[in-house]
Amino acid sequence: MIDQYAESAEFIDILISPFWNALGPALAAAARTTDPTSGPVVDVGAGSGRGTLVLAEALPDSEIFAVEPSSGLRSALLARVNAHDSLRERVTVLPEGFLAADLPGQLSLVVAMNVIGHFSPPERLKIWRLLAERLAPGGRAVLNIQSPAEPVEVPEAVAASERIGRRRYECRTRAEPAGEDMLTWHMTYRTYQDEQAVDERKLSYAWHLVSEPLLRDELAQAGLRLQRLDPVELGMFTIGRVRA
Repeated sequence: MIDQYAESAEFIDILISPFWNALGPALAAAARTTDPTSGPVVDVGAGSGRGTLVLAEALPDSEIFAVEPSSGLRSALLARVNAHDSLRERVTVLPEGFLAADLPGQLSLVVAMNVIGHFSPPERLKIWRLLAERLAPGGRAVLNIQSPAEPVEVPEAVAASERIGRRRYECRTRAEPAGEDMLTWHMTYRTYQDEQAVDERKLSYAWHLVSEPLLRDELAQAGLRLQRLDPVELGMFTIGRVRA
């Protein structure tokens, strides 16, 4: 498996922090509606562990499986888990992709934040089947859909910029269509000291587009239903079984 974050791992935790200021409270609220006694929690594409920490705080008695195939991001994830005594007892970090991970047969909650576009359409269908088989009664999944949901060109813009000490870290993004249901994202990570660029990393990766109507259709085929979460501008949804 190619590590798409090999060049950017050192920047991700720094630059994604503002986004979690909004996503964190919404995810915590959704997590608290699940029954923690019905099975472990899975954090898919856990990254540097910001979402894992949100889940751990919202569900203080739950066992958590944090799945992260990128070795660079997993280093940050393990460091975050190791920094909290309570997390070391109940968070297991797995290096495989989600579909290859050794997970329990029943799960109370599956979380996939900022990650669904990494999965191809056939892989998504496998995920929905897994959820239909393993979600506990009343269990559910939480994910978000990131814009755009159509194959359009996205002009370059500064996505995030954060300062630590004398250095400022910046991410610029742009995207171009790569077929009917894909984008290619181009990322440029720059490090500045006293506003002088001292480092630059560039990378590109494919992103499979998912719209709300497409997602609803795929889930229905697996006997699952989609429900929007507030605030709607975050593009967050829950997935659960269709009620009989």
